[in-house]
Amino acid sequence: MSQRDVKRVLPWTKQITVRGIIASVLIGIIYSVIVMKLNLTTGLVPNLNVSAALLAFVFIRTWTKLLQNAGFVSSPFTRQENTIIQTCAVACYSIAVGGGFGSYLLGLNKKTYEQAGIDTEGNSPGSYKEPGLGWMTGFLFVVSFVGLLALVPLRKIMIIDYKLTYPSGTATAVLINGFHTAKGDKMAKKQVHGFMKFFSISFLWGLFQWFFSGGEQCGFSNFPTFGLKAWKQSFYFDFSMTYIGAGMICSHLVNLSLLLGAVLSWGIMWPAD
Repeated sequence: MSQRDVKRVLPWTKQITVRGIIASVLIGIIYSVIVMKLNLTTGLVPNLNVSAALLAFVFIRTWTKLLQNAGFVSSPFTRQENTIIQTCAVACYSIAVGGGFGSYLLGLNKKTYEQAGIDTEGNSPGSYKEPGLGWMTGFLFVVSFVGLLALVPLRKIMIIDYKLTYPSGTATAVLINGFHTAKGDKMAKKQVHGFMKFFSISFLWGLFQWFFSGGEQCGFSNFPTFGLKAWKQSFYFDFSMTYIGAGMICSHLVNLSLLLGAVLSWGIMWPAD
C-alpha cells in the first residue's frame, strides 16, 4: 500500500456528527419495530448489523448528494462515521430486545396480572408494576451498561491481544470498507434494489392476507393445510412472510429443531382442545 492510499483517521470527536445522530435515531426506530415484530411472532431475532450499515451508507450518501445539488458543501462521509451510525442503530434495537419489551417488561402491568389469575401459583398478590418512563429508563440503563462494563475490559484481551475475529463484526467491516471505494455506490444500489424488491413483495403479500382474514383464527395465518380436524388440534400453516424470512436467515438445524419442537409441544404434549 502506497503513502497516497493511507488516509488519516479523524479523531472520534469528528466522527460523531449531527447527521450521524439523526441517521442513527431513524434507523434505530425502524429496526426496533422490525425486531419487535420478529420477537413477538417468531421469537427469533437475527443479526441485523450488515443491513444497518447498508442503510446508514444509503441515508448519508443521499443526504450529502441532496446538499450538493442545493449548493451546500458537506463534510465527506467516512468509514468511521458509517461504523458509528451502524453501531448506534444496532444498540437501539438491542435495547428493545434485551430490555424485555417483547417478553416480560410490558407484561408486568396490572391488567396482565389479573388476566393471568390472581390466585394462580407464582402470581402472588400485588406482584405487578405499571409501565413508567422513569423506572423503565433506569432499568434499561442498568441492563444495557452491564454489557459495556464487561466488553471494555475484554476488548484488549479478545480483539487486540488474541486478534479474534467475530463473524458479524468482520462481515460488517468488510461491507463498510467495500462501500467506501470506487465501486461502492454500484454495490450499494444493487443491495438497496434487492431490499426494496423483497420488502415490496412482503408488503403486498401482507396486504393480500389482510383482505382474506376475518378474525384472529382465520385466513392464511391459520390455513388448514391438513384439514379442519387437524386444524382443531393446532396443525395449520401460517403463511406469514416473517416466518419465511426468519427461516431463510436461520440454518437448517435451527429450522428443523423449531419444527420438531412445534410438533412435539403443540401436536403431542398439549394439543388444542
